[in-house]
Amino acid sequence: MSTMQATLNASGARAEKAAAPSKLAVRKAKSAVLLGLVYTAAALTCALLIGLIGYIFVKGVPHITWQLLSTAPSALKDTIGILPNILNTLYIVAFSLLLALPLGVGAAVYLTEYATSRRLISLVEFATEALAGIPSILYGLVGMLFFAQMLGFKTSLLSGGCTLVIMILPTIIRTTQESLKTVPASYREGALGLGATKWYMIRTIVLPSSLEGIITGCILAVGRIVGESAALLFTAGVGTVIAKNVFAAFSRSGGTLSVALYMYVSERGEFDVGYAIAAILMVLVLGLNAATRLVRNRMKKKEGAQ
Repeated sequence: MSTMQATLNASGARAEKAAAPSKLAVRKAKSAVLLGLVYTAAALTCALLIGLIGYIFVKGVPHITWQLLSTAPSALKDTIGILPNILNTLYIVAFSLLLALPLGVGAAVYLTEYATSRRLISLVEFATEALAGIPSILYGLVGMLFFAQMLGFKTSLLSGGCTLVIMILPTIIRTTQESLKTVPASYREGALGLGATKWYMIRTIVLPSSLEGIITGCILAVGRIVGESAALLFTAGVGTVIAKNVFAAFSRSGGTLSVALYMYVSERGEFDVGYAIAAILMVLVLGLNAATRLVRNRMKKKEGAQ
């Protein structure tokens, strides 16, 4: 009986050894298939992005002229210019970020480092996620009723900028908050153990360590500001007059590049101008993203030198 059992065990062991190479081959095949699918998805994504950017540049760059970039539109001269729209876009980007970044980063720091009520934290997080999913046209209607009419800002860049601040705050808060959560607790414990105050620890250790997420939120916010048109049609208007100074620009109606793109294509059928504006918008977004990354790299080098 024992001899028969030993024979069965030996044959079973030989069968398992024979099956092992086949199982390994199946696993390698599955791994190769999944790896191929991942590379295919990445290649399709890159091809789609490159194709979209290339198509916009091919269609738009030939129609970009110095007159288009350096003049305002004139009905008397029958000329088209987008200089006021370029200036309005830069004004509204700077205004929105100057207000939204301190508010968003400050709110994220409070929720992550100071707030102790889980109910409050959950409520604020739910509110920010809900606000991030609201269609932009609703922001435009609320901005028109509250900023333009109730507060008396009228249809102006100021109304549009305040509306955009509310729109991008959820994005900045959530990205900064998630970045702060990735900072190891040992960093905080070590700083506090050495006698640093909580604010000094946050300012010198936590925030520099989470700079990547803050820059990401800033880039996402810039993309939404530059590409927004529905909300700005209700709040900032479509004005194309070059203001004498920045303060005068914020007190009057002013259309951004995205609004000008919509007006020229949908209202006037100027598709060549629309492609030119789209190419300029693409260059502007890429330039702003590159500038933010350059600032981030310089801050990292400065931090490393210290």
